Amino acid sequence: MVTRVVEQWVLCSLYTESGRRYTSRRNSAANSQRGFSLVEVSIVMAIVLLLAIIAIPAVRSYVIESRVPKVGEELARYILHTRINASSGSATNPYTGIKMAGMANMLRGSSILTVDEASGNLKVRHGLGSDGEVTVVEANSGAAFTITLSRVNHAACPSIASVIQHLADRVVVSSGSRSATVKDVADNNAYKALVAEETCEKGDANTFAFTVS
Repeated sequence: MVTRVVEQWVLCSLYTESGRRYTSRRNSAANSQRGFSLVEVSIVMAIVLLLAIIAIPAVRSYVIESRVPKVGEELARYILHTRINASSGSATNPYTGIKMAGMANMLRGSSILTVDEASGNLKVRHGLGSDGEVTVVEANSGAAFTITLSRVNHAACPSIASVIQHLADRVVVSSGSRSATVKDVADNNAYKALVAEETCEKGDANTFAFTVS
């Protein structure tokens, strides 16, 4: 009788200990699968937002800088093409009547410049700033023509001027509050990259005008 009581007590003890271990494992597993708290999620979201605020402008500047050589190459090709075609015309006013349509046709297949005809008003966009455009008009009564890039971001300054200036007789850089002639062959003023850089302002607020004869 005593032996049976002892056996039952041992078995009961084993079951109790086993139950405790099982319960402990379940509690441990439940704790390991616990989700993030609202505070933890808020902290992570704040960090991600901060990184985005810092990184997005830097990435945009990098993209604009990488476009400058290609934009310069396309515009240089247009300038040389226009000069060659004008050489067969008037000797004094070869660029009289130059229009945006000619530029658009020349640049329509460009991989970097965009020709926009959707609004019915022909536009060529350079991609170096938000809604930035390239325009061409005759200058000096048709003896020359001027290519203007509007709304250029500071990330492209002065590099876009440096790329194209060797084909231009006169280069003018202007921003919201400043303007400077950074090259003028007629006055024997060589190109000044530092002046161009000092004239530019932060943002898409800069304009570059290249006069070619």
